[in-house]
Amino acid sequence: MRRDRISAFVLDCKVDDLASATQFWSAALGRAVANPDQDGDGRYAELKTGADEPFLLLQKVEHESRIHLDIETDDLDAEVARLEALGAKRIAFVKRWWVMQAPTGHRFCVVRKQAAKPG
Repeated sequence: MRRDRISAFVLDCKVDDLASATQFWSAALGRAVANPDQDGDGRYAELKTGADEPFLLLQKVEHESRIHLDIETDDLDAEVARLEALGAKRIAFVKRWWVMQAPTGHRFCVVRKQAAKPG
């Protein structure tokens, strides 16, 4: 049985300095910085969220700033196929996830099951 859920809310930030964006969103949302450089490439930062909440990530991007969802699944191929059957389109495979576009024009990502949060 396939399992899917919202894994993350991702703030796409078109900025030169992700650290200053991270500090702004940390203060604005009242969330401590959990990891200022999640992948070690200066493109992803994570804010603290509860064990029962989706991850809250900041991502340095080249496109206009926006927010997108990550949908987590234990069967990437099956979930992407299910979403395509509903009208979504594959845009690109990046690192280990699919960027997709909904029929409404919204971009979102389908990611493999994430590590469990402590607690």
